[in-house]
Amino acid sequence: MNRENKRKQYEKGYYRTHACNDSFTCKVCGRLVVPAGAGSDHRNHCPNCLHSLHVDIEPGDRESDCGGIMEPIAVWVRKNGEWAIIHRCRRCGQLSSNRIAADDNPMKLMSLAMKPVALPPFPLEKIEEMTDLMAGDGKLK
Repeated sequence: MNRENKRKQYEKGYYRTHACNDSFTCKVCGRLVVPAGAGSDHRNHCPNCLHSLHVDIEPGDRESDCGGIMEPIAVWVRKNGEWAIIHRCRRCGQLSSNRIAADDNPMKLMSLAMKPVALPPFPLEKIEEMTDLMAGDGKLK
């Protein structure tokens, strides 16, 4: 069933209060994604590659006409310690946050978490110089 038919079949906000039990094929990696194993009633991204589709304006409303691929770009930790994935739409650039699911690929999650360490915004060779400028001793042990 395509997105347009879902929108016509269900009233606005339906997915906010009802579980989404639909399976789907990931548009990025091609794997079949089933709702079982997510740990919640709302599966919104592929547990293998962590990509999603831009279908919501507000979570659960299915009102977005964009339909672009939502690429995982980072993770963040909520106040309660729960991790969430930051997605950016490849088509329109919109950012969104989604809770991680119980069956998400742990290596992909750790890869996202380590991205700022692996790709710092400055050359690593400059750490000594930068530390020295900040009144440190500037020596790497």
